[in-house]
Amino acid sequence: MRQIVLDTETTGLEPSQGHRIIEIGCVELIDRKLTGNTFHKYMNPERVVDSGAIEIHGISNEFLADKPLFEQIVDEFLEFVKGSELVIHNAPFDVGFINHEFTLLSKKGANLAPIESFCTILDTLKLARNKHPGQKNNLDALCRRYYIDNSNRQLHGALLDSEILADVYMAMTGGQTSLLLESGADNHTSETIRRLDSNRTAFLVQKANQDEIKAHHDYLSMLEKKSGHTVTWRE
Repeated sequence: MRQIVLDTETTGLEPSQGHRIIEIGCVELIDRKLTGNTFHKYMNPERVVDSGAIEIHGISNEFLADKPLFEQIVDEFLEFVKGSELVIHNAPFDVGFINHEFTLLSKKGANLAPIESFCTILDTLKLARNKHPGQKNNLDALCRRYYIDNSNRQLHGALLDSEILADVYMAMTGGQTSLLLESGADNHTSETIRRLDSNRTAFLVQKANQDEIKAHHDYLSMLEKKSGHTVTWRE
C-alpha cells in the first residue's frame, strides 16, 4: 500500500481569487512505514503573496522570485504521487489548489485531469473530527493529543507539516507510538522515536494460576456479601 502525505503553502486562501501554490511537500509511506522518499518544491506563483499568508508560512516574494513555475515541476510531481493514496489534512483546500493549477495548465493546452483521477484522497481532518467530535482538530491540537513532537514548527512549511502529519496519521490509525528520549543531561536535546516495526515480537500473555484464580473468586464473593448484589464480572 503506497500513501503520500501531502501539504501545500499558497499565496492566499482562495484559488477563485487567483491565489496560487508556492510550496509542495510530500513524504512517502509504504505499508504504513516511512521510506525516507520525499518530494519538495518551491514555485514562483507569478503573483504577489498576501501579507497574511507570509505571516503564516514566512515565504517571501523575494525568496520565490527565482523559483520554477508550477508547469516546470508538474510532471515530476505527478510521477511521484500517481497511483497513491494522498493523505492530506483538510484535503479540499490542497486538492482545490492543485486542481486550480491543473486547470490553468489545461488552458495552455496541457489537458490535465483533476488530481482525483491520478490518486485517491484521505482527509485526516475529517478522520479526526469523526474520532474527536467537538474538539479542536487542527494539526497542533492533534500533536498535543497524540504526543507528537512539533517543537520545530514555528511557521507552517509544506515538507515539515507533511512529516508531522505522517506521525499524526499513524498515531490516529493505531500504527505509531512517539517517545521522547533525553540524549543528555547537559544539552537537553531530544530525539523522537517515531515508528515501531509492525513485525515486532508479540506481547507475552501471562495466564493466572489456580491459586490466583481462587483468590480472585474469593475477593468477588466478599464484594457480593458486602454489597448484597451479584458481581457483574462473574457473568
